[in-house]
Amino acid sequence: MSEGRLPKRSEIEKKFTWAIEDLYATDELWEKEYNELKEMMPKATDYRGRLSESAQVLLGFLRLYDELGVLMERVYVYANQKYHEDTGNPVYQDLADKSGVIIVQLESALSFATPEILSIPEETLERFKSEEEELRVYDFYLKNILRRKPHILSAQMEELLADAGEMASSPDNIYSKFDNADLKFPEIKDENGDTVRITHGRFIQLLESSDRRVREEAFKGVYETYESFKNTLAATFSSNVKQELFFTKARKYGSNLEKALNDSNVPVSVYTNLINAVHDNMGLMHRYVSLRKKLLGVNELHMYDLYTPLVQDVKMEVPFDEAKKIVAEGLKPLGEEYQEILQEGFGNRWIDIYENENKRSGAYSWGAYGTHPYVLLNYNDTLDNVFTLAHEMGHAIHSYYSDKVQPYVYAGYKIFVAEVASTCNEAILINHMLKKTEDKLQKAYLINHFLDKFKGTLYRQTMFAEFEMITHKMVEEGQSLTADTLCKIYHDLNVLYYGNDIVIDPEIDMEWARIPHFYRAFYVYQYATGYSAAIALSRRILQEGKPAVDDYIRFLSGGSSDYPIELLKKAGVDMSTKEPVNQALKLFEELLDQMEELML
Repeated sequence: MSEGRLPKRSEIEKKFTWAIEDLYATDELWEKEYNELKEMMPKATDYRGRLSESAQVLLGFLRLYDELGVLMERVYVYANQKYHEDTGNPVYQDLADKSGVIIVQLESALSFATPEILSIPEETLERFKSEEEELRVYDFYLKNILRRKPHILSAQMEELLADAGEMASSPDNIYSKFDNADLKFPEIKDENGDTVRITHGRFIQLLESSDRRVREEAFKGVYETYESFKNTLAATFSSNVKQELFFTKARKYGSNLEKALNDSNVPVSVYTNLINAVHDNMGLMHRYVSLRKKLLGVNELHMYDLYTPLVQDVKMEVPFDEAKKIVAEGLKPLGEEYQEILQEGFGNRWIDIYENENKRSGAYSWGAYGTHPYVLLNYNDTLDNVFTLAHEMGHAIHSYYSDKVQPYVYAGYKIFVAEVASTCNEAILINHMLKKTEDKLQKAYLINHFLDKFKGTLYRQTMFAEFEMITHKMVEEGQSLTADTLCKIYHDLNVLYYGNDIVIDPEIDMEWARIPHFYRAFYVYQYATGYSAAIALSRRILQEGKPAVDDYIRFLSGGSSDYPIELLKKAGVDMSTKEPVNQALKLFEELLDQMEELML
């Protein structure tokens, strides 16, 4: 961390980068398939007005639909992953922009299909499936289309909405380029007195510093930078909410929230149950804040004190090779096959490991059907990064199983279940590490980490979800979202969630501007629901062994072959109730008890 300059992408050793060549060996091959995709798209329109002709015609179209989807996925993923390697590279800015344009064009070309399928009488569809056995693969796909019938428009209107997609994605695109390529944070002195520039990748690491001056300067450096652009950022955020409302009204939904959840057939009550369950247990969060204040021994606890470890005498610097060993050992309860896939990912460059200049911040897992998944990291040798590795490999192996077992039409799992596999990995890993250590301070250090996961995932993401619910409802009611309004809403939520034992510093009011997930409306709540489901699943796996693992692997292999709530029920978790959230928070309470016993 003492080195101020980030390496350029060209300076990173190949072994530390992902094998993007497994998608396309060269940009020229990408260009070739991009052009093939453009040439294939008109074939889809040959089916316009014909889908009710026969079972063979409908099957022919659905196969073409899948073929186009597979090709589009490859083109889009490669262009954007290359862009994420170096967001300042104009070549891949261009490829990413081109892939964004063509995906809208493809959606437009295919937009006639859903209204046409809906116009086919259900008895005719049933006859088609009996006449053409291979159509039965698409049974759930067709059933899901019929479910959304009240919100599907005429073919002409669907084409118009698809054409509006590129314009509608502008707020997200603007924010992404601003936040990843243009925004520059100040330099500060780290705890060693070395000059270091604050970056997205270093920010949390700086907030974890044992030196309070470093934490405060990093905190203020980031949020004062955002504040200097607060009106632009508020306008960008507001524009994104408004484009969501445009599609909500066009598709005759009651709210942006209802529209966002309907895609996965998740009832709005699941969202409100989450917020209500967290509100019911807010005292536990306030107790955590109070414990943090006591253990840090400060007269005033500030927002920049929320990330530094409570156990200051334990230093856990973990090089990446060691992290891989820890993760593999910790995930042994998931069975031999899971281990083999994990090692395949480690050994065959699924992972882009270290931060470089202009690299996309954060971490994710992504990929295209027909090739292995990829993981982007900005690894920093911290314990948190070890769990990030386990987390993202959970995503990757979920994708691996779904792609292996499911046909393309069902391979992509819904976002609602996306965080389950990743968080289940973390819960199993922390359990392993807590059992392995006999050292009181190390045990406390790990419990601290687990407590912070609850704070950051269940409570904080629910706070984000509540912020979205409030702001979207305001726009739906005709109110405006100014910078001052957004800051006031965000400030009040921090007061509610963190309680009286912490100073809600004014700089934190700008945190809403730092959250890229807000540009995927009502996405973040799924971190909290997924965390709750994962805690329940991990408990079952650790207690019951193979039968629970078998159910879990079936869940990972399910893709989107059923609705997310139903897939989780089959694995033993019912997210239509508050129970998984309450169970997770019960574990949070037990961890608080253990931490107080160890440290007070």
